[in-house]
Amino acid sequence: MPRRSLKPRSALARKLRADSTGPEHILWRALRERLPLYKFRRQHPIGNRIADFACPEKKLVIELDGSQHANELAADDKRTAELAAHGYRVIRFWNNDVTENLVSVLDTIYRELETAPPHPTLSAPRGGEGIHLKDGSEEK
Repeated sequence: MPRRSLKPRSALARKLRADSTGPEHILWRALRERLPLYKFRRQHPIGNRIADFACPEKKLVIELDGSQHANELAADDKRTAELAAHGYRVIRFWNNDVTENLVSVLDTIYRELETAPPHPTLSAPRGGEGIHLKDGSEEK
């Protein structure tokens, strides 16, 4: 059977998963073993971005930053804003936090998972409650 072709972002996400860094491997294993009630995806496409780790159910993204990110703060802020535009909260850790202080990283992630995400403001349909019918009456 021929292998189906992947969308470009999906192909990139697959390549990024295959080329994971040491800290990404450590965190992925820890998320699966120590926080098994939460389903995470790694290198998960969201909008035009690919998040390092995402828990779609809790709308949480975890990004790991290496030393090169110290010079890319504006780019990281833009990336965070784009992920937030899709309803995700973003938390970031330095790679050395994962390798040197994994327990604190997991504690922080757990606290974020247990914090309810902000709900978008709900507004009533135009014209108030109910659905307005063509004849001017209202269905509730």
